[in-house]
Amino acid sequence: MEAQYPAHWEADVVLADGGTAHVRPIRPADADRLRSFYSRLSDESIYFRFFGPRPRLSDRDVERFTNVDYVDRVALIATIGTEMVAVIRYDKTGPGEAEVAFLVEDAHQGRGVASVLLEHLAATAREHGIETFVADVLPANMRMMGVLRQAGYTAQSRFADGVVRMTLDLTPTETSAEVTTAREHRAESRSIARLLTPGSVAVIGASREPGGVGQTVLRNLLAADFTGPVYPVHREVRAVAGVRAYPSVTAIDGDVDLAVVAVPAGSVLDVVEECAQKGVHGLVVVSSGFGETGAEGRERQDELARTARSYGLRVVGPNCLGIANTDRAVRLNATLAATVPGRGKVGFFSQSGALGTALLQRVAQRGMGISTFVSAGNRADVSGNDLLQYWEEDDATEVILLYLESLGNPRKFTRLARRISRRKPVVVVKSGGTPSGHSAEELGLPDTAISSLFAQAGLIRVDDLIQLFDVGQLLAYQPLPAGPKVALVTNSDALGLLAADACLAAGLEPRPPVNLGAAAGAAEFGAALEGELASAGVDAAVVIYMPPLPGDAEAVAAELLRVSQSSGKPVLTTFEGHLGMHPALQVTEPGASRERPAPARGSIPSYAAPEEAVRALAQAARYAAWLSQPATPPPALDDLDPDRARTLVHDLLSAPEPAPVPKSAPVSEPGAAPAPVPGPVVEAARARRGVRSAAFAEPGPPVEIDAAELLSCYGLTVWPAEMVRSPEEAVAAAERLGWPVVLKVADPGASRRAGTVRLGLTGPEMVRHAFTEFADQLGEKVLAVQRMAPQPAVPTVVGVVEDPAFGPVVSFGLGEVTARLLQDQGYRLAPLTAEDAAALVRSVRAAPLLFGQYGYPPVAVDALEDLLVRVGRLANDLPEVARLDLDQVLVGESSVMILGARATLRTPAGPRLDGGPRRLS
Repeated sequence: MEAQYPAHWEADVVLADGGTAHVRPIRPADADRLRSFYSRLSDESIYFRFFGPRPRLSDRDVERFTNVDYVDRVALIATIGTEMVAVIRYDKTGPGEAEVAFLVEDAHQGRGVASVLLEHLAATAREHGIETFVADVLPANMRMMGVLRQAGYTAQSRFADGVVRMTLDLTPTETSAEVTTAREHRAESRSIARLLTPGSVAVIGASREPGGVGQTVLRNLLAADFTGPVYPVHREVRAVAGVRAYPSVTAIDGDVDLAVVAVPAGSVLDVVEECAQKGVHGLVVVSSGFGETGAEGRERQDELARTARSYGLRVVGPNCLGIANTDRAVRLNATLAATVPGRGKVGFFSQSGALGTALLQRVAQRGMGISTFVSAGNRADVSGNDLLQYWEEDDATEVILLYLESLGNPRKFTRLARRISRRKPVVVVKSGGTPSGHSAEELGLPDTAISSLFAQAGLIRVDDLIQLFDVGQLLAYQPLPAGPKVALVTNSDALGLLAADACLAAGLEPRPPVNLGAAAGAAEFGAALEGELASAGVDAAVVIYMPPLPGDAEAVAAELLRVSQSSGKPVLTTFEGHLGMHPALQVTEPGASRERPAPARGSIPSYAAPEEAVRALAQAARYAAWLSQPATPPPALDDLDPDRARTLVHDLLSAPEPAPVPKSAPVSEPGAAPAPVPGPVVEAARARRGVRSAAFAEPGPPVEIDAAELLSCYGLTVWPAEMVRSPEEAVAAAERLGWPVVLKVADPGASRRAGTVRLGLTGPEMVRHAFTEFADQLGEKVLAVQRMAPQPAVPTVVGVVEDPAFGPVVSFGLGEVTARLLQDQGYRLAPLTAEDAAALVRSVRAAPLLFGQYGYPPVAVDALEDLLVRVGRLANDLPEVARLDLDQVLVGESSVMILGARATLRTPAGPRLDGGPRRLS
């Protein structure tokens, strides 16, 4: 029987030049593919691999190379189309060590194939406990030595017996992670650049019928004056829209960089094959009839993505509006929309094809302009993540706008957004989700959690498309505010008061409105705005110019521009009710055409109502505050023992009949600090460090445990408790733990119900009475006794969930019943920085209770934040922890006390792929 390998060992990858390939383990059926690959190698490549001439592979060689056990002998190959273009393998040579070698077809050397294969093989080796790769390399083989040295792992080399022996420590390092991330970024950015800056375009399915999809795209390309050749493809006619047509893409005389596909869904795969044969770089599939139609269409869509990627092509769509690039050197409008905005600072991604035309019209109506536009439709391949990678480096894009209906890879999305938001603002409107992606409900997280995670990443999430453009036009043309203080200059007392109220509601700090009166002109507006902006107590200004009778609007606009440009502070207007970039308030981009002037930095955006201007300004102020926080890594913690935690989790999941982990030892003296005692499972496994994670074993049933010992590995102590079944057992437990004590219902969910706890029991009679009362009123027979925690203290709840898409998410809220009912919780992705923990504590509406407000004493928020950082580290280290509940966590004046902790362990289906080697998802 053929050996099996995990599904996550297969992946589509983007190469260094933007093309794609497929990585997978080698199989016995690859024998002929291996022979063909070997026949295309140069003598030099063969010599470097085998240290001598080897004209052909014997049958024995082929059998040995293609038959591996996927444990001690593993080989991965890269394929493009049906051909194998590279192979990498390891053979285990001793405990934790394996010999590695790779071979890349000469025609594909220099494309980064070896680097990506090494990433995948290293991850595979670590799963099997291999910590070191050893490679013997000929001194002249500089390319292989370069691949090994530049991987980011700790590398050593020595020369002996005519070869260089290189040793790689496969332990992931900060450098290796940075290398992987940088390569991913460059490759994905280049793959999108090839789509958006083509030298030539073919429109496949360009019919003569007026209003047809193909002809519409063709006419839009021609109307935009695309700078390269355009090739209509039609099986029967000689010309379309006056342009010579070709019967197939392979019949075109010149090169084709981009193909727009507008044929029926059933014919698309045939077109992909032709485009691959022609050497096309990318496809824009506007055809419908795919995932939006049901299961059959979804299968057709998946096959489209697989086939295109296997041949090295990226795909936008299917069922999309198309792509556009307003760069004057490109002038690409490969969309179904006749109206494309002029040149601007905004990169715009829309998942919706149907909505795309309306969105582009709105942008054009506002006079904003765009740099590039992509409508991904069903998002079979190219997604918002790819565009983020491209726009990060695109000098023409200063603001990124995203309309998302679903999240394809949320963990990667937030990772990219957190990095890119440091350089460029990212504004996103997220709708309710679709079956083809991950909606909030499918992710298992409430929509409020999605907003929290977006805020952590620096994303500006807005509620609707109007706000998307409101915020976008401010960020594109005005500076960010340095703080929340807002000046209001108006010629209407009523509108000024409305603006002030809107500021207060949005969390801004308005100054008293400066009302100039209905007759105010340019001089009055200029002087008033200049005086307000000169004040150190002003960070931004909103100007309202709504004259009851026509005035000299041009002169007022000129004064506003003059004053704002010298202030360095953002200025927004409600200018005669105009929405967008009012022509009189624009600074024109140098070189812009008279017909389509492009606004430049310093242009002042206008809003239909002052409340809309204030909302946009509030979003910009929150983003500026996020930017002002340093981008620090998670703090180093010296008292952690993650190896012991992994051993504990591994043993619990692999035990035939897992038993609950013993609780913390009882405290013998009142007031003594509780000290956890390792359970027997951990004691028996202390000598076994570095045990392979259970992440890739056969999934078994979930295991629920008391989490005291697990938390002790991360420097956290659970307040000791004892289970009792009678009043006398309760009294005896209280004597051991120390008075006063608490008696509570043992059910872990009891803290969510009122009346399940009796506090401050100071003697045996009080304990007996409370026990009897619980038995009579609630029918509870098993109760828990705990020593009374120091008072005063604020009850809180901390949790972790391993979300299938986002990964480990830490939640926090207050433990009061009212807060639970209102679902007043905050969320952050693990691991947490110190700033993340501080923001998480302050994100809940009831947070003032922790800071000495409403009659509560101030408590040890710093200790609470430290606990959150530690819990986040646990969640990040242990993907087997499907759920962790710390309920409750009392925050006292000087410390925190965990009263109860339960965890659910589950064997994951595979690794967190976003943290591993590069792959398309």
